[in-house]
This record gives sequence, C-alpha cells and structure tokens, in this order.
Amino acid sequence: MDFTVPLSYRLPVWPDNPPFQHQGQQQLEHGDDANVSLLSTGTHTGTHTDGLNHFIQGGKGIDEMPLDLMIGPCLIIHVDDPRQVTADEIASQLEAAGSLRRVFFKTRNSETEWFKQPFLEDAVHFALDAAELIARSGIEMVGIDYLSVGGYQGNVIDVHHAFLEAGLWCVEGLWLGEAEAGMHEVACLPLRLEGGDAGLSRVIGRRVGS
Repeated sequence: MDFTVPLSYRLPVWPDNPPFQHQGQQQLEHGDDANVSLLSTGTHTGTHTDGLNHFIQGGKGIDEMPLDLMIGPCLIIHVDDPRQVTADEIASQLEAAGSLRRVFFKTRNSETEWFKQPFLEDAVHFALDAAELIARSGIEMVGIDYLSVGGYQGNVIDVHHAFLEAGLWCVEGLWLGEAEAGMHEVACLPLRLEGGDAGLSRVIGRRVGS
C-alpha cells in the first residue's frame, strides 16, 4: 500500500509554508526535445519526515536519519478520539508493542482524501501527554495522517519538542485510509537533503501477520 499523498496543486499546506508549484519549463507539445519541469515546494509539504533540527538548534538534519530505521516493522494504531491522540487511549497498545521502533497512528483524518481538500484547522493531532508517553517508550519513528504532529494554533511547538528532543523522527502527512490496524512492514525514504529540516518522503507498507 502507498501511504504517500500525491503532490499536486490541490494539496493543502500549513498556512505559513510555501505553496506547492509544478510548472513545465520544456514541453514536447511545444516543440522542445523533452519534458522538463520546475518544482517549487516547502520541505514540509505532503508526506514528509522532519529532521531533528526542525525545532532543535543543532539537531540532526534529515540527511542524518539512520538508514536502518527507514525500513522495518511498524505498528499501525487506530485512534477513535475525533480530536486528539491521547495517552489514555494508546498506553496499552504501546506497552504491548514492546521494543518496536516504529509506530504510525491512523485517525479520522484518513476517513477522507484530505490531500484534495482545504487545510484542516481541526485535524487530529497528538495531545502533549501522548507525545511525552511515546517519547519515553523507546520508539524512534512516529507517524500521523496529517501535516503536523501538533495541533494548529495549539500545541504544535510543545509536541514537536517532546518528540524531537527525544530523538524521534516524525513522519507527517501520511494517508492511511486503506491501512488496517496492526503490524506492517514499511519503508519511509526521505529525500537526502543536506542539513535539511525535513525531507519529502515516499512511504509504503504491507500488512504482515494476522
């Protein structure tokens, strides 16, 4: 399954981020020898992975993300709360996950194709207590199905600090509409942008086990 949202002009972006643009510079239909496009986008557009330096001065850039973390087992947890991912709801599932390194959270955000709609100010995000619980759990990669782990005009700074200061790599902008809860094998491959505060990422997965 593809957990990556398509890059297009319809894609919403965080309100103060650069818009996505894709423009043809050379075109076969206009008599050019090849199709060549200009791509302009912010680093936190669509499906992407945050570098630790996104909010942490001197933190590791996305090009320093460990290769062995990019591919491997991942637990997808379904969240029922329509507002936030809370510690109370996920604590038992995290405990059962044991020493797992990767966890993605599927919320009501994935009930629609949010990547074709205007920006959602009320998208489901992590409550600070959930972020702190995950940060203490030993998990190294956490993912959510909207553009930020934190809430718009809410706890966005605090939640990022809770994750990034603990060394967690945050995968944001997933679409998990076709993903079942449970264990998956995933690959998350961010662009190798030197010193980058994030990298646009292709994220795919397949269900494993029962």
